[in-house]
Amino acid sequence: MGRRANGEGTIKQRKDGRYEAQVFVRTPDGQWKRKSVYGKTWEECNNKKVELQDANRRGIPVATTKLTVADYFAYWLHEVAEPSVRRTTFSSYEGLTRLYIVPGLGKKKLTAQHIRAWLNAVGKTCQCCAQGKDAKWAEKPDRKPRCCARQPKECCKSFPAPASLRYLLRLLRAALQDAVEEDILTRNVATLVKLPGSGKRQHRAWSLKEARQFLATAKDHRLYALWAVGLGIGLRRGEALGLRWEDVDLAGGRVTIAQALHRVDGKLTLDEVKTEASAATVPLPAPLVSVLQRHKALQAGDRLAAGPRWRDTGLVFTTPHGTPIEPRNINRAFEALCRKAGVRVIRVHDMRHTAATVLFAMGVDAATVQRILRHSSISVTTGTYIEVIESVQRDAVDRMGVLFEDAAEK
Repeated sequence: MGRRANGEGTIKQRKDGRYEAQVFVRTPDGQWKRKSVYGKTWEECNNKKVELQDANRRGIPVATTKLTVADYFAYWLHEVAEPSVRRTTFSSYEGLTRLYIVPGLGKKKLTAQHIRAWLNAVGKTCQCCAQGKDAKWAEKPDRKPRCCARQPKECCKSFPAPASLRYLLRLLRAALQDAVEEDILTRNVATLVKLPGSGKRQHRAWSLKEARQFLATAKDHRLYALWAVGLGIGLRRGEALGLRWEDVDLAGGRVTIAQALHRVDGKLTLDEVKTEASAATVPLPAPLVSVLQRHKALQAGDRLAAGPRWRDTGLVFTTPHGTPIEPRNINRAFEALCRKAGVRVIRVHDMRHTAATVLFAMGVDAATVQRILRHSSISVTTGTYIEVIESVQRDAVDRMGVLFEDAAEK
């Protein structure tokens, strides 16, 4: 018999009863290496051999690495992602990897079918139950189980939102693309998986009436000024909580946004703002200057009341002891105030969208709104609030009907 050509392969039965096929394949670096595939039957093993041979004929290189998904993500997080993204972004990547990707895909062979099945399973799994969130909550003093830690168990149906599943898929695609570029993988199979879109992006902004109703109810709240800057100039939650008095020019009526407060790796940290465009000086409406002056006086009262327990952080918004405020506590306080005011419960971040909506409704041009919200470009502003802009334009066009009133009467 003549010598077999590269890629022809051979099949033999092993001592453990399985069948093994060995095929010479071309690797991503252009070398030829022997790769083994296995099957419980000769036919199963032959089918896998044929797949490799087909890849050879089509010129598709075949990865020979034994790296698992868990191993690769451990490398990717710390060697690729951590040096290149913001600390808050890395913390998000690490959490999603630890809670979703490694448990679901860590030891699997990555195929589009596996990824799709994993995402479908995540979307149907209550994450409060899966991650034991209620049990951790109940461990704290004076905290009682609220759902899955109760006896009998009560599932709170905390399923991931479709947007969360899309974010997971984007993260997986990005990591696997780096693996392709480093010749660890030959193909990014995550790009073959498609998830249904969410349609047009919807922002749950308040109307001007709802915003006024909320502020009227929150007037006596110790953090009234926080809600005011969120609605008045569209500060993000972290930006507002990271605001320092040295960044506030009450005499000049302006504020400089330079840092943001976030919880990262279990600790409250002050980091640079989201983007270079986010670091900017924004003018304050005259009523908001008065609100901040009043808040400064109230904080001076907190300082006197706290005495030696006061911690001078220089932050505008603090606890009664001067320490930074836990961001999640802001969420809870905001939701309680929404219910008390009788308005729709929205996210804290949606106050920013409300600010933009009110500005557009008042006829403010997109370029000015961009500067106030500190978007990186005007296309981000117009793209994000296209529905609001179209609504304002429609109202303006409708008012042009006054030109045709005489004709309509005739």
